[in-house]
Amino acid sequence: MNKKTNVINALKYGDVFTKLSAIIMGAGIIAHKQKVKGIFVLILEIAFIFFMFDTGIPALAMMPSLGDREQEKVWNEAKQIFEYTAGDNSQKILLAGVVTCFVIAAFILLWVLQLRFSYELEKQLKEKGHVPTLKEDIKSLFDKNLHITLMSLPCLGILVFNIVPLVYMISMAFTTYSKEDEHLMLFDWCGFTQFSRVLNMNGNIGRQFWHVLAWTVVWAIFATFLNYILGMILAMVINRKDTKWKAFWRFCFILSIAVPQFVTLMIMNIMLQPSGAINILLQNLGLISSPLPFWQNALWARITIIVINIWIGIPYTMLQITGILQNIPADLYEAAKMDGAGPVTIFFKITLPYMLFVTTPYLISSFVGNINNFGVIYLLSGGGPTYVGDTAGQTDLLVTWLYKLTIDQQYYNLGAVIGIMTFVILTVVTLITYRNSGSYKNEEAFM
Repeated sequence: MNKKTNVINALKYGDVFTKLSAIIMGAGIIAHKQKVKGIFVLILEIAFIFFMFDTGIPALAMMPSLGDREQEKVWNEAKQIFEYTAGDNSQKILLAGVVTCFVIAAFILLWVLQLRFSYELEKQLKEKGHVPTLKEDIKSLFDKNLHITLMSLPCLGILVFNIVPLVYMISMAFTTYSKEDEHLMLFDWCGFTQFSRVLNMNGNIGRQFWHVLAWTVVWAIFATFLNYILGMILAMVINRKDTKWKAFWRFCFILSIAVPQFVTLMIMNIMLQPSGAINILLQNLGLISSPLPFWQNALWARITIIVINIWIGIPYTMLQITGILQNIPADLYEAAKMDGAGPVTIFFKITLPYMLFVTTPYLISSFVGNINNFGVIYLLSGGGPTYVGDTAGQTDLLVTWLYKLTIDQQYYNLGAVIGIMTFVILTVVTLITYRNSGSYKNEEAFM
């Protein structure tokens, strides 16, 4: 029998036990001489049924409304005090509904797999008269099926700690879950209302979103390419044959990497305060009459952040470029010089194309990392200065604004929308950039 193993064929061509597995899961596996697996599958089905009646069905029933019973204040005559009766918690209802959907999806997958497996066992018994024993199955998990053993736990972890919370967060974007109108305990679905608020340039939230998005893009471009260009120049200068004490100069710049970044950022934040060391020193020298507004003026704050980030990021880029420069074949340079090419021509025709080819993935990851560079902004300026009435500061990135909306200001639905928008922007930029790069189109070019 060479029928393709799938659910339809299993139900159509399988024996009575395989077909019975569609109702009593594991029945076909037990009947086809793999009792331990079959019993385990049956236990999972029983656990699923119990879960659905105990938690799943009530959770799904409340999903459309997310609860409507508010907390009540009731006078207790016996105790002569007011008591509060617990109302519905929309947050728990939403979480229970999301988890239930994943449990149902997992059960459907298990149902399909056990039905197919039962049919495969049936075919093995008819063709070979033998099916693998439990001992043989366990042994295979450390041999030909080792990938299943190694990947099962990580995949489960990704599902539980990444995918489920991500879906839960995305669901919040379509609700009224925020401190507005006191919807922190009991909230409802609102469709795309929050998306409209964020994308509407005429509204307060919309204006802030487009303002923060523009600064985020500008910041990411400057932070990525200034670090790359200056780091490349530094690496080339140090790597020149005429440069003496190469190891010493590299050590001086690498030393800054040894200092924890958050320590450097916090020290710079303190030094650039109105009463910080920099302003006091400049005033004592008579160079300024009043403190420079490093963190009080939006333009000053942005320029300061970019400059400090250059100081932090150049050593990393220098290390990357140094390794690449030392691996460019010397024959290319010698051939170019013999053909009469000068330093500028050699740089633009040999060095730069080679470096861009190798470092394009690094540039993309740096750009994405700078868009999500929470630490630099939060530790230096805190996103400020912030105008009265705004939820976002003049140096806030999308990621720091998201933090403020959720942790500080409890606009959880707007925070979820910002998270979704950030994910979409990063995905589009990353895919388009990488797919149009030489590293993707012609990866064998420098092999």
